[in-house]
Amino acid sequence: MDILLVRLVTTISILLDSTTIILFLGIGYLLTFILISAYWRDVIRALTVRTFFLGKLAQSVSWFCVILRGDIPDFLSISIANSLMFVGVSLEIISLLSLRNEWRAGFRKLYLWGIWLGIIGFQLVILIHNEEDLRIVYGSFVLAFLQAPAYRLLRGSSLLMKVIGYFYLFVAAANVFRGATALLTDTSVSFFTPGIYQLIYLLAVYLLTVLSIMAFLLLWKEKINQELLHYASYDDLTGTLNRRMFTANAKASLDRYARKKEAVSYLLFDIDCFKDINDTYGHHVGDLVLKDVTNRIKQQLGENDLFVRYGGDEFGILLPGKNELESSTLAERIKNMLETAPSSLPVSYTVSIGVLTVVPDQHTLLEAMYKRCDQALYNAKRNGRNSIFRSQFSQ
Repeated sequence: MDILLVRLVTTISILLDSTTIILFLGIGYLLTFILISAYWRDVIRALTVRTFFLGKLAQSVSWFCVILRGDIPDFLSISIANSLMFVGVSLEIISLLSLRNEWRAGFRKLYLWGIWLGIIGFQLVILIHNEEDLRIVYGSFVLAFLQAPAYRLLRGSSLLMKVIGYFYLFVAAANVFRGATALLTDTSVSFFTPGIYQLIYLLAVYLLTVLSIMAFLLLWKEKINQELLHYASYDDLTGTLNRRMFTANAKASLDRYARKKEAVSYLLFDIDCFKDINDTYGHHVGDLVLKDVTNRIKQQLGENDLFVRYGGDEFGILLPGKNELESSTLAERIKNMLETAPSSLPVSYTVSIGVLTVVPDQHTLLEAMYKRCDQALYNAKRNGRNSIFRSQFSQ
């Protein structure tokens, strides 16, 4: 078996020398960059997309500099080529982590320091002790460090994304192995030395090139789908649920609590004299008031509570599991809290609230609850505004 493996490697090495393999790799990077840039010309301005493609471009230039080693100054084929590879790999990882919302402040600082130290350290190696083995050791360990954060792709991902994440880790481990081999043995692991190490490593890099494109496309599609779902489910201005999504979730919640035979409360409220605020201070201030109302109320709600903007300044809150006392307490707390306007707003405001509590059954309709609560809100307005009125519900 060993003899056959050696013969296979020798045959492949004869058919494809190191320069040819690296040339194909560089062309693959470049074509990937060009084709997807053309396909995604409409979204190339997005920061994450731009970061990913700049990373691929940097890696393409790096590989072509390596191919031309001996025909161009070593400064370009060694110093610049490896620095571009560090930057390109980093940008690729950063873009993937950004799409997974894993590019966070604390880790970001450490990673950026790692990039700069990796580049500076490599230049010091060239200046102080410019030998190929030492460059391979240092460069391989730096690349492994830069690729290692791919483990964050494994968190809550699909099976395919986990495979891609593990493959990134495999290439990072391959870099560690390559560096350790160069450090601890006399075996040449240079790209320009045909052999099993060259074949395995370049094959892994080539497969990673393909998989990284797949990973980015999948994550980008997932991000777009999430944004579309968000826009279809939430109010743009306030971030509350829109009527359609609220209705679907509220009906499901009523069915669930009907089976549990537990109380559900419902609050319907609007901002007193909101039209006067718009007419006097302008719609911009009116929008600020709406945002302030929702931001402050969200802090008072539980995980299972449903908050909807019906339109204009009318809002509703479904409180699964809240009885009369609990819903009245919350309504009073909201009313009192909103009486004091924040200093950032040029106007103060109040709200009137209609409240309803019911133990739902299979015949309980959300529309009927809304009508009863709307009547309660009307009574609260009639009582002088900035008040709360509780309604009773009959099936």
